[in-house]
Amino acid sequence: MKIIVGNKNYSSWSLRGWLAAKQSGLSFEEIVVPLFGENWEATKQGGEIRPSSGKVPILWDDDVVVWDSLAILEYLSDKVGRDRFWPKDDAARAMARSMVAEMHSSFSALRSECPMNVRKRFEGFEPSEAGKDDILRILGLWAEARSRFGSGGPFLFGTFGAADIFFAPVVSRFISYQIAVPGFAASYMQALWEHEWMQAWISASESEEWAIEQYDTVS
Repeated sequence: MKIIVGNKNYSSWSLRGWLAAKQSGLSFEEIVVPLFGENWEATKQGGEIRPSSGKVPILWDDDVVVWDSLAILEYLSDKVGRDRFWPKDDAARAMARSMVAEMHSSFSALRSECPMNVRKRFEGFEPSEAGKDDILRILGLWAEARSRFGSGGPFLFGTFGAADIFFAPVVSRFISYQIAVPGFAASYMQALWEHEWMQAWISASESEEWAIEQYDTVS
């Protein structure tokens, strides 16, 4: 099995797919493709990223190919058992699935205003009203998950799982853009940031030589 990801400093969807692969417990090869590098248009139409039209992450499991981070997580969940990714309790699992789906499809203002940039810290960033609404919605979801289902550990549903995988890039954004958060959210963010897999991703992102100028500045 192998997963193809983009630059670890910038590619939020790659982080989700990679964390899902780690959470599966299966061994896999990791291939990093620098986004928007030389001959990018030709690169994304060829080789092993062609099935997704150059979008990352993309997972190959022998002859099986899966792209899109949520599809990758669900494929791996089918392969190793859903309890590795999702809460066992029906109500908790329903909320976790809803949160993951909302993260997958929503929060466009936060995404556009705060591109993921793991190694950078932006001073004086002020989100738009739409960005603030996204932030408040995310914090509300985190608060409900932690208060209702988080007693078993420091993560959204106690133990590390699918919801944490999907909100990991948000944690990175909140840190990079120095978004003020309440204490419970700061504790959750610290737990996720210090997770060994996140630390491995962060370390790799800091050693990358690639830079994408448009994501290194804030308008």
